[in-house]
Amino acid sequence: MPELPRDSVGLVTPQTAHFDDPLLLVCGKTLPSYDLVYETYGTLNAERSNAVLICHALSGHHHAAGYHSETDRKPGWWNTHIGPGKSIDTNRFFVVSLNNLGGCHGSTGPSSTNPETGRLWGPDFPMVTVSDWVNSQVRLADHLGIERFAAIVGGSLGGMQVLQWTLSYPERLANAVVIAATPKLSAQNIAFNEVARQAIRSDRDFHDGWYAEHDTLPRHGLKLARMVGHITYLSEDAMGTKFGRELRFDDLNFGFDVDFEVESYLRYQGDAFSTSFDANTYLLMTKALDYFDPAAAHQGDLAKAVAPAQCPFLVVSFSTDWRFPPSRSKELVNALIRSGKSVSYANIDSPHGHDAFLMPEPRYQDVFSGFMNRIAKQLGLKPAQAQEAAHAF
Repeated sequence: MPELPRDSVGLVTPQTAHFDDPLLLVCGKTLPSYDLVYETYGTLNAERSNAVLICHALSGHHHAAGYHSETDRKPGWWNTHIGPGKSIDTNRFFVVSLNNLGGCHGSTGPSSTNPETGRLWGPDFPMVTVSDWVNSQVRLADHLGIERFAAIVGGSLGGMQVLQWTLSYPERLANAVVIAATPKLSAQNIAFNEVARQAIRSDRDFHDGWYAEHDTLPRHGLKLARMVGHITYLSEDAMGTKFGRELRFDDLNFGFDVDFEVESYLRYQGDAFSTSFDANTYLLMTKALDYFDPAAAHQGDLAKAVAPAQCPFLVVSFSTDWRFPPSRSKELVNALIRSGKSVSYANIDSPHGHDAFLMPEPRYQDVFSGFMNRIAKQLGLKPAQAQEAAHAF
């Protein structure tokens, strides 16, 4: 049996935190109780000062690094950046990664049982927002005995959560890392999300969100939604380099089946996603993206919106990201500067589009590692073996 990579956090086991304290949501509804599934990597030091929270993107989850078994060949979704000696060095930091409320990987969501009815929540699960996620994450921090995170880090939708943390709980994080994100969606992005939602909702197997009670799944709609989304995650150059106009077979079929490799790729991605992700969760997550706009309460003035923030920021964008382009990151950076905040910004030249935040881009890793190393130095963090562990959750 092959050994796990030495720069991996190794085998990890998801854990569940249960909360009976009702959570009032922005939509006006209340969750009477809920579970949050999470993983941790590294060791929490005696001072509890070395914790880093990872906020996931649209289709992400708690499994950010390591492996679930010795035969598991697919590591966590951000394994490239979390582990011994990596950007988020688990020899120094204690990393917490969770699956958000409304998710479909163990945390309470549409595929969970509604305790008041005894049936699955399904489409009755209340609408959640980025603020709701942050409020629930604070409770998880309390559960783990973490009063203040050394850093909170997230890419894409995860970056929006990081920004919301700095506004809602500025005293509870020492640093913020916002990667490939935006302070609000453009009309074009909202449009892409709406096309995806309509693809799901118009599937004959959707049954107004009660598909589980009909023992079926809206596979076709979710497949189309993922195909649309996946196109926006890659740049034109990335698609061209990876597929070009390569044919699937030697000759054109002169029909509507697969001719080009890129068609085959998108269909494969859509098929895989349609059986691994919950459709109601996808609807919820895209709406949370649409609703996020902290400047809206300040007449569109983002500089006023970020005024509560207290910590230094690292903001990273990617040159070919047309989903959340560098101009949106610069908008946030300029607002932070106008508001007198400490901010470092890097626009990374990458051919990979929005997905670049998941990849091992050397320049990206240098910038990311440099910022995290500075945090470790400021906190006087030493490698884990030299630390006295307070708890091992």
